[in-house]
Amino acid sequence: MKRLLDLALALPALVASAPFVAALAAAVKLSSPGPAFFRQQRVGRGGRPLVIYKLRSMREDAERQGPHVTAAGDPRITPIGALLRRSKLDELPQLWNVVRGDMSLVGPRPEAERYVAHYRPEWRRVLEVRPGITDLASLVFRDEEALLATALDRERAYVEAVLPAKLLLALAGVARSSLAYDLEIIGRTAAAVLRLPLPPPSGAAAALADAAAAIDRLNRVPGAAKRSA
Repeated sequence: MKRLLDLALALPALVASAPFVAALAAAVKLSSPGPAFFRQQRVGRGGRPLVIYKLRSMREDAERQGPHVTAAGDPRITPIGALLRRSKLDELPQLWNVVRGDMSLVGPRPEAERYVAHYRPEWRRVLEVRPGITDLASLVFRDEEALLATALDRERAYVEAVLPAKLLLALAGVARSSLAYDLEIIGRTAAAVLRLPLPPPSGAAAALADAAAAIDRLNRVPGAAKRSA
């Protein structure tokens, strides 16, 4: 049933959004050197490699010019890329991943192998299901870049503070998985994109507070004063 829901929603959305994505791709291409689309290998279901697609929001050489995680104000983000990232429109090409069956509309966000290597055994259950475009963790950490901007070492802050909090939420989502839950997450995601006011999801405040407190502790570790380049 989950797969049927994915196809019933993603296929029409992919067709309907194609002209809009094409216009955004043209804007990306014209605004900065480099391709319109960005592809990156992540870890999918069963630990298998997965290539995801996004509209490019950073300079073409961004991965060679700084940390793997981005924070608010990162100079590698292009002006139009900042708009795409805030609105999450850069994720629209992943509807193709959903139609192909690589991903689901709702599921744990796929991570790069460098971060999956840090998963504790109890976290690896997220790899038993199809990764998704959105989930509870994506909604709670929608402003993740602003949170990481407070960290002195952004890479370490992501691995030790943000990633554990996101994975706990992702596991909670996997445990609650159902058609009704998926529809709730899709509705909340649409409301977030449209900036419609909704009460925060259960556990959101605690997860954000825990991540912020962990970043604060890391910032006070001797030698942490050197910011990520």
